[in-house]
Amino acid sequence: MDNIINKIGVIAGDIYHILIEGEKNISGLKKPLKEKGYTDSLITMAIGWLARENKIDIYKQERQIMVKLKSDTND
Repeated sequence: MDNIINKIGVIAGDIYHILIEGEKNISGLKKPLKEKGYTDSLITMAIGWLARENKIDIYKQERQIMVKLKSDTND
């Protein structure tokens, strides 16, 4: 189990670095992560991890789900 938690943490770090470049829709965020071999479920868990840690905003824009870093991530 610790291995899965560590992997989710690594993916969360990768997501954070992707989002430094700017907001992404879910598909655009998942694509480079899937190319690294990460599964959809692990990516989703990592997004949830970052949301729970209050590091990202997730919102709907028209028909897309968007993800971006919070302006102040010092929480």
